[in-house]
Amino acid sequence: MSHQATHRTYTIKEAAALTGLPASTLRYYETVGVIAPISRGASSKHRVYAEDDLDQLMWIACLAATGMSVSDMRRYIANGHQGPDAASGQIELLSNQAERLAAEAEHLAVRQRYVGLKIDYWRAVEASDTERAALISDEAGKLADALRRAKN
Repeated sequence: MSHQATHRTYTIKEAAALTGLPASTLRYYETVGVIAPISRGASSKHRVYAEDDLDQLMWIACLAATGMSVSDMRRYIANGHQGPDAASGQIELLSNQAERLAAEAEHLAVRQRYVGLKIDYWRAVEASDTERAALISDEAGKLADALRRAKN
């Protein structure tokens, strides 16, 4: 009895379920060159995803979850095929993404602070503590101004 390696393949629906990326996104990533063209079934002509395709799609799903742009994902994948020669390019791409994420985290922390102030404000209103409500309202207003300035 010979032990041939079986290579499991997946439909686009299965690949979408396993990666968390909608089928439309998988087709789009193929169209714009984020991923290489996917093999097609001999008779059905439907996309047939191999294990290697899924591995690459999982990496892409992780990059997409960080908010990385399609063009940066395409560069990241292309660089990956170059191996060690592309290390500096990969570091640059990922460092830029890390900076963007840090800025997003900072903005999120400010928005969380604003929501916390509004909760405190309404608790003061509920407790009929008009003096505390006025102080919190002033603080929330200053924070809202800071948020507006940060957007511009």
